[in-house]
Amino acid sequence: MNQESSSCAVADSRVRTACSAGAGVDVLSEAIGSVRTGRAEACRVRRSGSWGVRFPAFTGSGFHVLLRGGAWLITATGRPRALAAGDVVLTPSGAEFGLSHAPGALGELPPADGTASEALRGPDPGDAEFLAGAYRLDHGQVHPYLRALPEVLVVSPGHDLQLRLLTDLLAADVSDTRPGGGATRPALLDLLLTHALRRWLEQNRDSDRPEICDPVISVALREIHTSLHKPWTVRQLGASVGMSRTAFTKRFTTLVGTPPMTYLTGRRLSHGARLLRETRSPLATIARQVGYSTEFAFGAAFRREYGISPGRFRDLESRRPRGGTGHRK
Repeated sequence: MNQESSSCAVADSRVRTACSAGAGVDVLSEAIGSVRTGRAEACRVRRSGSWGVRFPAFTGSGFHVLLRGGAWLITATGRPRALAAGDVVLTPSGAEFGLSHAPGALGELPPADGTASEALRGPDPGDAEFLAGAYRLDHGQVHPYLRALPEVLVVSPGHDLQLRLLTDLLAADVSDTRPGGGATRPALLDLLLTHALRRWLEQNRDSDRPEICDPVISVALREIHTSLHKPWTVRQLGASVGMSRTAFTKRFTTLVGTPPMTYLTGRRLSHGARLLRETRSPLATIARQVGYSTEFAFGAAFRREYGISPGRFRDLESRRPRGGTGHRK
């Protein structure tokens, strides 16, 4: 057996092992994990009478859950859609949309004003009540997987008791003023976003969305995710799954939605941002952990992606309160 055949055989064996063991990278988990570098926000909102509001686009992922009453979802494209209690409106990449008491045009709705009137206040139960939540990314971009999904999704819970329970838990949490919200709120946002997306994917199996089950690309993603510190090239990633550079680039880009090195860079910097936020490791250590030879190289790449230096990012994150109560303000 020549060297090329031997390499392909090894790669094929690794693909089969990864698939049989369920070791493929969970891109949905990676996508949800990427938004955790953003600000976690949640609140409850009541509306009465003739009302309507347009939520401008933002960088991040968010949702609105209709807790009580009725409402219409209004988007830039498509017909208005009636919502029932329990329905979840998801914006995976922060697209603009509106909510109103009646169908209409998005451009006719007033923008969310960002004042206290947007939040839950007073004893009046209102005609409609929503639970709103979001991760707002002050730096960086939304994960390619989330950007590839439809801009606005509607999830109907049906008999999904888990989704209803998560909604109730988050609704209760945002009304609780006791200490600890900074810890509980992001965790509940993670769970609700993940479960709502799972539910939508189950209900829309034939929709045009990224394919994440390809065994070959799953192995390549696993190599990236578990070995960020390695000085990867496209040729090396292709060789790890027994493919040529050209064929691997085409297949990876088609299935993941972005070229291999662009994905690798985004993954490195996203993980670096989390390490900056969650640890006190020196910049040089973080740089090596995510595949940069020096902290200066890491810093230059980080500034290109986030528009801010790693040190400044860490400083701002350390001062920022966790578990805010606003949403798209």
